[in-house]
Amino acid sequence: MTTDTTVLDGLDFPTSGLAVGDDVADLLFREARTAAAFTHDEVSDEQIAAVYDLVKWGPTALNTVPLRLLVVRTPDARRRLAAHMNEGNRDRVLEAPVTLVLAADTGFHAHIPTLAPHMAALADALEGQPEQRESMARMNALIQAGYLIVGLRAAGLAAGPMGGMDAQGIDADFFAENGWKSLLVVNVGHVEGAGTHYPRAERLSYTQASLTV
Repeated sequence: MTTDTTVLDGLDFPTSGLAVGDDVADLLFREARTAAAFTHDEVSDEQIAAVYDLVKWGPTALNTVPLRLLVVRTPDARRRLAAHMNEGNRDRVLEAPVTLVLAADTGFHAHIPTLAPHMAALADALEGQPEQRESMARMNALIQAGYLIVGLRAAGLAAGPMGGMDAQGIDADFFAENGWKSLLVVNVGHVEGAGTHYPRAERLSYTQASLTV
């Protein structure tokens, strides 16, 4: 495919203050793009598991790690998921090597005695607070979703996260038994070309995005 992208070699990226080299910074952030076009190369379960086993160490409140993954591979599951996606995202799900539904487990509190034994009593306290649990699960699972996307890049994979979907429809179709709440759908694969026909867009500078008090 033919793409128009910004040439990064001519851009002045600051590197002072970073503990990693430019090659790592480029792989994870500067040159990584949201991908919509993938090769037909396989993405194995072992690769996805390795990414999860890395990013699970990222911090979450009380070590709750409420992110859950639905790995969508089979043709039937792809068709079911695509039916819940906005029209512009359906073909992307059908064509990607593998698709992940990122979800929040509102029953995360059951694992607190193992994950945060010093706060074990909180598991019982949260049992009767479904709204509080859902709020905590969503916030922390979204934090983990960011880790996961960077982790996929660290594994040499490209990610195409999408929010255009009928989340309630996905939950009813795939998560009726476990109560997970879908947050994002992420296509995963080896990027074809630049993976997108959109040129690289600007980002806000540090001074635009920060205040010091």
